[in-house]
Order: sequence, then C-alpha cells, then structure tokens
Amino acid sequence: MSAALLAFERDYSVQRRRSRLTFLAVTGVMLALFLLSAHASNFFLVTQVTLADGSRAERWVIGAGLPRLGEYISKTIPELSWATLGSDLADWFGRWRIWAVLLLETVLIAFMATVLGVIGGFVLSFPAARNLSPNRWVLWLSRRYLEIARTVPELVFALIFVFCFGIGPLAGVLAIGLHTAGALGKLYSEANENIDMRPLDGVKAAGGSWFDMIRYGAVPQVLPNVLSYTLLRFEINVRASSIIGYVGAGGLGQEFRTAMSYQEYTDLSALFIIILVTVTVIDRLSEMLRHRVIGLEARA
Repeated sequence: MSAALLAFERDYSVQRRRSRLTFLAVTGVMLALFLLSAHASNFFLVTQVTLADGSRAERWVIGAGLPRLGEYISKTIPELSWATLGSDLADWFGRWRIWAVLLLETVLIAFMATVLGVIGGFVLSFPAARNLSPNRWVLWLSRRYLEIARTVPELVFALIFVFCFGIGPLAGVLAIGLHTAGALGKLYSEANENIDMRPLDGVKAAGGSWFDMIRYGAVPQVLPNVLSYTLLRFEINVRASSIIGYVGAGGLGQEFRTAMSYQEYTDLSALFIIILVTVTVIDRLSEMLRHRVIGLEARA
C-alpha cells in the first residue's frame, strides 16, 4: 500500500472521528436547549383534571388539554343538515355583506402595505448587502434599520399608529408596510449577496457609477427572487391585515374581536373559512403570475 493511500486513510479517519464528535456535541447542545425550552414553556407540566366520575387525577397538561381543543372547535361549527342546508349556510354566513366589505378592505390594506414594504426593502437591500454597500457605515445603518423594522411585531406598530393617526386602515397600512420593509429588505439583501459580481465589475470598468452598477449589474440578477419573495409576503400580509384590525387598524380583525367578545363561535369559523379561501386564491394567482414571469409555462 502506497504512502499516499495510507496518508489518505489516516486523514479520513481523523476527519470522520472529528465529524462524529461535532455531531454528538451539536446534538447534545440541541437536546439541552430543547429540554430547557420545554421546561420554560411548561411542556411537561402535570396538572389535575376532573374525571367523568367526579374524581381528580393527575394528567399531562397537553393530554388533558387536547380534548378541550376539540370541544372548542365543535362550538365553532354550526349544525348543518341536508334538508335545511341552504338556510343553515345563510345563517352561518348571515353577515356576508359586512364581511365582504371588510375583506376587500383587508386585501387593499395588504396590497398597499406590500407596495410600501417592497419599495423600502428593495431600496435598502443594496446598501444592506455586504458585497454592494458603499461603505461599512451605510451597511451598519441599513442593517440596523431593517432589524428594528422586522423585529417589532405588526400589532405593536399598529397600536402606535392607531395612537398617532386614529382608528382606521391607515394605521394598518403603515404598520404592515414598515414590518414588510424590514422582512423583505433582509431577504432581498441575502439574494444580493449571492449574485455574480462580474457584471458589476464590467459596468464599473466602463465608467459606471455605483447606481449604474446596481441598475445594470445587480437588479437583473435578483428580479426573480424579488418577485417570489414579494408574492409570498403579499400572502402573509393578507393574513396579518386580518388580525391587526383587532386593535382598530381596519379590516376583518374587528369582526374577529367582536365575535370573540360576544362568544359568537360560529362567526369565528365563518371568518376563518373566508380568510382561508382568500389566501388560497391569492396563493394560486401568485403562483401563476410567478410562473408566467420566469417562463415556466412556456417550458411546460
């Protein structure tokens, strides 16, 4: 056996042993973090429950709570029968005219917020990319702003803007738009960091400015990713805009709040179905648009 082969086997054995130790160490750390998180979240909590015969017994909290989840879901579904299905559905969606108007408002809030978020995130994604930022101060400021914008929840932003501008869709648009800018700016900047820098070097060699490098060298490369992230975020914003109305920022959220306050459980399920259908339709339309833009339909 040659010396080179012996050296290879020795190096391979060392590397394999090192990989195993690394795997075991990472597994141990992850297991410890899981147990710590489970303890902090009362995942293994044991509680007392009342049995059918009236006696008390100790049960795992999740096992004891799951039947109550089924009980809650059963309350949200009205009684339906084939003989009176039409009238049952009419009663279930009896407020459909009000909900349709609020659903349109919800979608418009999500659309306007997505537009504002795309503009802000797209503009800041280039100075926030390590390979494209003009200098380290611009990089630091851009990244910190995007971090703050996406770290604060939409509900918190909505409360702030409701205080500033009053109850209504404007607060929702600004809250979701600001959070969207932070989230999309992060995704766009990561896409920017994966581009081929040779086209930018060519633009620079031809005497182009930093903006010319971005316009002609970077933007054409990242447009497919920008489109995918934007359509996904619009779908997310539709769901978000249906929730922030809970604090007075417009949309269907106010109906969720009313239904929960008055314990109108069947209204909750009706609103959930409306949101589910809306998001499904938007997801399908977004997929068709994305495939059309990137040319998948022509290849199929």
